[in-house]
Amino acid sequence: MAFTDEQLERYSRHIILREIGVKGQKKLLGGKVLIIGAGGLGAPAAMYLAAAGVGTIGIADADRVDLSNLQRQVIHTTNDIGKKKVDSAAETMRAINPDVTVNTYYDFVNSTNILDLIKDYDFILDGTDNFPAKFLINDACVMAGKPFSHAGIIRFKGQLTTVIPGESPCYRCIFKNPPPKDAVPTCKQAGVIGAMGGVIGSLQAMEAIKYITGTGELLAGYLLTYDALKMDFHKIKLPARGDGCAVCSDHPTITQLIDYEQAACELKN
Repeated sequence: MAFTDEQLERYSRHIILREIGVKGQKKLLGGKVLIIGAGGLGAPAAMYLAAAGVGTIGIADADRVDLSNLQRQVIHTTNDIGKKKVDSAAETMRAINPDVTVNTYYDFVNSTNILDLIKDYDFILDGTDNFPAKFLINDACVMAGKPFSHAGIIRFKGQLTTVIPGESPCYRCIFKNPPPKDAVPTCKQAGVIGAMGGVIGSLQAMEAIKYITGTGELLAGYLLTYDALKMDFHKIKLPARGDGCAVCSDHPTITQLIDYEQAACELKN
């Protein structure tokens, strides 16, 4: 494919990068990324992926915009209150970059539909804020062989890792099972500083861009943590993918997807 004059100008700062160049930008335009959750993490990730020219971006969320979202979910505005988050997000992404095709999925993600959702995408971003959703996304991506970025934020802290099925440890290798219900507070219960979503969500977008272009080193095999109050990033090496994991080992004991709660993927970060 040949770039138009408008595309050459739009992506000029990418094209002059030795690590990206024309070849990398073409890969981005041909890339497909699915974001599950149009909240605090998914919002900045979606905007940066659209701006970068990722050709097809899916966004899945079953919620509507409310006033309390606007402190951190920067893809939505006050005028969007009451709209489906996926529609609000899509409007912003298309306004940023008309090159991008945005697919919207206004639905709860669960064990019956997640494999269908992820099948056509190259890379998945987990932008959810609850453990049942995170374990479901992990297990589905491992079973389908789909690389994905896990992230979480709460108060002034965040973390993320990238999982390459068959190569790196998965989310279940780190956290074997979901904690008991209500054992760990949500952002709604404990609070979260708004800019934390921007920091961690943007890093998720960066991981997707690096994966699609084949540039740099991914966080596969590492957990990156961030403490905003101390302005401290810490990169932790994870144990290698081992036989003990119930889903990604060579002899898994979990072979079917599990909905740990009825509304397993209610997306409300």
